[in-house]
Amino acid sequence: MLTRGAVLREVPGNYEVVELELDDPRPGEIQVKMVASGLCHSDDHFATGDQQAPILPFAGGHEGAGIVAAVGPQTTGFAEGDHVVFSFLPVCGRCWFCSHDMQNLCDLGASIGTGARFDDSTSFRLSLDGRPVGQMAGLSTFCEYTTVATKSAIKIDPSIPLEVACLTGCSVGTGWGAAVNSAQVRPGQIVIVMGVGGIGINAVQGAAHAGADVVIAVDPVQFKRESALKLGATHAVSDIGEATELARSMSNGQGADASIVTVGVVTGKHVGEGLAAIRKGGTCVLTGLGDTFVRDGDINLHELTLYQKRMQGSLFGASAPIADIPAQLEMYRRGTLALDELITTRYTLDDIARGYDDLRAGHNLRGVIIHAP
Repeated sequence: MLTRGAVLREVPGNYEVVELELDDPRPGEIQVKMVASGLCHSDDHFATGDQQAPILPFAGGHEGAGIVAAVGPQTTGFAEGDHVVFSFLPVCGRCWFCSHDMQNLCDLGASIGTGARFDDSTSFRLSLDGRPVGQMAGLSTFCEYTTVATKSAIKIDPSIPLEVACLTGCSVGTGWGAAVNSAQVRPGQIVIVMGVGGIGINAVQGAAHAGADVVIAVDPVQFKRESALKLGATHAVSDIGEATELARSMSNGQGADASIVTVGVVTGKHVGEGLAAIRKGGTCVLTGLGDTFVRDGDINLHELTLYQKRMQGSLFGASAPIADIPAQLEMYRRGTLALDELITTRYTLDDIARGYDDLRAGHNLRGVIIHAP
């Protein structure tokens, strides 16, 4: 079938909407009519070249939700009409990591950067003028229809609006889990969240939910600071230095129990500042991405060793997507997790370039593409 979708033809470049050829689903796959897709900074990293596109053209989008339109042969567990959220990290359920409660580190994740099928780097489901087109994370949620592996899809209750449900496929789980799972925030603690975009605002929610007494949001954009105060932050400042001094003033000079670095384009300077902001025995969690080819760092090794500080990487917030996505949506239903408030602007697919201009300008917590009905 033919479908419209936003692709990169060159890097650096911008997403442009074209007509693509989409294959029917094969065994273990479903075809999905997309309803909503979040505009995540990770897709912009591929447009700027911070992250390397595996193949061009490249169809973006990895945070999305939609309705199953077709089910591949010998494919069980899904039916036409099912509502699904995509996990940008597939879950096989069988590898060593899945078996040890680390679904976010599933072995299949090593293949999401190829743009092809997880089990065959030469097999694609999209094409443009006879050329194969890569799918971001095997998903390409910037397409009106897409064909994906069932290992990336999670059925949800159809009563939950898909435009908010889509956020749990990346930004919510990444930020929430960075606080709850990776930083292991405990009641009474002091937490600094550095960068309050789509990921950071959910780290704020997660830290508050976990019982932190003090949650300090750091962002140069006033709108984001104001939003953080509405969604769980106790303080909001524009500079990490101010946040560090504030944390020390509340902890006998020691610093925060945890810092969570969620800025849009991470540098070694950000990591060093996050590490400097925490107390002895504290944890600095890194979730943001930067230029793949930059290997810089600005870490005080003396403090890291002698103050017994911990640096913790965090992929998808150390989540277990099969369990955590439905759990987060149930929290939303009960009113303990804000999702509607995260969507600042809704765009059509044809407005995707404006959506990313707004992201870079700091205008949105989360922009969401609402696909044509």
